Amino acid sequence: MIQWWQILLITLYSAYQILDELTITSSAGSPVFAGFVTGLIMGDVSTGLLIGAEAQLLVLGVGTFGGASRIDATSGAILATAFSVATGMKPELALSTIAVPVAALLVYTDVLGRFSTTYFAHRVDAAVERFDYKGIERNFLLGAIPWALSRALPVFLALMFGGPAVGAAVDWMTNNAQWLADGLILAGKMLPGVGFAILLRYLPAKKNLAYLGLGFVITAILMTLFSYISTLAAAAGTVGDVAKALNGAKFNSIPMLGIAIIGLALASISYKNAVSVPKAAAPTTTVESGEIEDDEI
Repeated sequence: MIQWWQILLITLYSAYQILDELTITSSAGSPVFAGFVTGLIMGDVSTGLLIGAEAQLLVLGVGTFGGASRIDATSGAILATAFSVATGMKPELALSTIAVPVAALLVYTDVLGRFSTTYFAHRVDAAVERFDYKGIERNFLLGAIPWALSRALPVFLALMFGGPAVGAAVDWMTNNAQWLADGLILAGKMLPGVGFAILLRYLPAKKNLAYLGLGFVITAILMTLFSYISTLAAAAGTVGDVAKALNGAKFNSIPMLGIAIIGLALASISYKNAVSVPKAAAPTTTVESGEIEDDEI
């Protein structure tokens, strides 16, 4: 059950996050930040970070140009986190059944918010003609209200009236359609890959394939090293625990395939740099017609 103060705080954050995205751009309007804040309010930060990170990956390669609208993954992460913690829903299931549909539906409220601000924009134009500086400032600030309501109102209504429906749906899938829940969980796990696919589609991946392979291998190696450090840090309470960790831990050597990919990537980068260097122009000995040479003076 979501408490009234949690609904209030999440609604206020929903109103703020879109304004931050449009003005300050401090990343407070990103899905991963929204998942963290919502998880903090709901009392389960790990679930919030997991859902927020997966929603962030979902829109990793999606951008907007001009006045275009995109799916609102931030609001989707907020509601998915809140209902996942409140109902005990698995994060992957919440991502596929709540975050994605909400993100798609809130495109319409985004468009409505954009249209609503034109009223205040015309009032600003009229104030400019009158040299009414106070009116310009007032209408500029009032233009933030439609933007804030475009996120806060749907989130508030969903939190107020959607909880029983979400809880009933989760109970029904758990008791009567586990196969459906398993399929949706699998889809939720695959969704972050969609974001990577979109990103690679628009990035010059073929042109910079060496950098892509180099980054992948280095990331994998660093993750392995980090797991070793975590193993030692967890046992660093006493000297005896550290000794046990060193004796019992299985440290795998870096595979030669990773070393080979790094070498291949570096060789490819070096070759491209060598080929791209412009050759120095050869000195020309052609004499233009009518030009006086030193020996003709």
